[in-house]
Amino acid sequence: MTRFPLSRRRLLTSTALLLASAGLPARALAQDGKRLVVAADSEPKNLNPAIVASNGVFFIASKVIEPLAEASFAGPDGLEPRLATAWEGSADGRSVTFTLREGVTWHDRKPFTSADVAFSALEVWKKLQNLGRLVFANLEAVETPDERTAVFKFSVPTPFQLIRNALPVVTSVLPRHLYEGTDIEANPANASLVGTGPFKFAEHKPGEYYRLEKNQDYWGEGQPKLDEIVFRVLPDRAAAAGALEADEIQLAAFSQVPLADLERISKVEGIEVYSKGYEALTYQLVVEINHRRKELADLKVRQAIAHAIDRDFVVKTIFLGYAVPSTGIVPKNAPEFYEAGVTTYAFDPARANALLDEAGYKRAGNGTRFSLKLLPAPYFSETRQFGDYLRQALAAIGIDAEIVNNDAAAHQKAVYTDHDFDLAVAPPVFRGDPAISTTILVKGGVPAGVPFSNQGGYANPAIDEIIEKANKTVDVAARTDLFRQFQKLVAEDLPLINVAEWGFITVARTSVKNVSSNPRWAVSNWADTDLES
Repeated sequence: MTRFPLSRRRLLTSTALLLASAGLPARALAQDGKRLVVAADSEPKNLNPAIVASNGVFFIASKVIEPLAEASFAGPDGLEPRLATAWEGSADGRSVTFTLREGVTWHDRKPFTSADVAFSALEVWKKLQNLGRLVFANLEAVETPDERTAVFKFSVPTPFQLIRNALPVVTSVLPRHLYEGTDIEANPANASLVGTGPFKFAEHKPGEYYRLEKNQDYWGEGQPKLDEIVFRVLPDRAAAAGALEADEIQLAAFSQVPLADLERISKVEGIEVYSKGYEALTYQLVVEINHRRKELADLKVRQAIAHAIDRDFVVKTIFLGYAVPSTGIVPKNAPEFYEAGVTTYAFDPARANALLDEAGYKRAGNGTRFSLKLLPAPYFSETRQFGDYLRQALAAIGIDAEIVNNDAAAHQKAVYTDHDFDLAVAPPVFRGDPAISTTILVKGGVPAGVPFSNQGGYANPAIDEIIEKANKTVDVAARTDLFRQFQKLVAEDLPLINVAEWGFITVARTSVKNVSSNPRWAVSNWADTDLES
């Protein structure tokens, strides 16, 4: 079959037909208009990244609402400025001073000032955000001596290393004038975003698309390059591959094209496959454990489950080699913190059976020791496939696992609010520092309802003590050493079981330029992303 290069006219004609069929109101683009159509596999209930810091939210919202700084391949300390142009920590760890960007306006034309940063930090990140509530737990005040300066004051020494590493993830700034005095979590602006970013939120048609349009007043000179971004809702990843090949969409991120299709689609003219752009978003395949269940509160049972899992098989068969086996709670590609000398659990079904016998859980006449409820996270096919594998692996050692498949909302409620699970398959993300999104997976006392956190009822005073000490240790070497101790304790006590770690793949038409240009590219602002003529 003869293939033809993708011209702008052909792109706009094809896209117009596609979007018309999806119910998007007809709207003539400018003659030089550029509309990027992107696959999205989910529809977050809350689009506000200042409240829900997760990649499903960031994927759309990061183009509208900006953080103080973004991750960078080349910038100092791996960062580049966004709403802040400079940041400096005090020697005693009790303050961090941010210099804010001038000439920035909100999408409703109100000026952006230090008051917006102070409000976001104290009322949203510290109190409501799933990750910020840990990072900013000891934030007691934000001083605003002028509109371009925000000074964060901490009640105890707080590591500048942590604050710096956390900036891209936990500092999405909200407009104070739209949120102050309201029920922040129920504010309509959470679904119809107002930000400072290169794109404005235009509309959402449930089940079909989100549409963003160019912010003509964006502070970045000559940006954005695109006139529109349309996130087309395509829960079926095979559909995303077909839409790319048919020129109906131009980009699919987060491995929305199935791994099994990558070799074939990489050979299609006009399509390119990128593995870059996820370096700061290492995903980890984890078995979450409900320690309220008597059997699972027994360390020998948790060790048995760990020994029942063939990590090499999982990497080769489920991830097709696009992953590596885990050794512990911090991934291998985080050399600043990674500790290799932890207890590991080789695939050993005989050892697993012996541990269960030692724990007193003998096989009944039908060969079963006890039954569990297993909830695989529905976000990725890999988590669902691993759920099927884990059920079989557990059956081999006499544990009968009943799989319960839910949609994303029902899964999060069952695991993180109702605790209606025994085991769950989760894909937490390591975000550059253990205190940002990793310690919360094992820390005791996390309130019910906080997503992607320890909701299994696990509590270990020794681990909690190290977490608390690290959160107050200003010296970088000493803090890093504490997190190495933390990894060893977690591996020994197995509050959860780490199986594999992986980065995602982006597939795009070659007409899309400046793809994967930073370590969080898929969840960054795409201000410099372009479509060629």
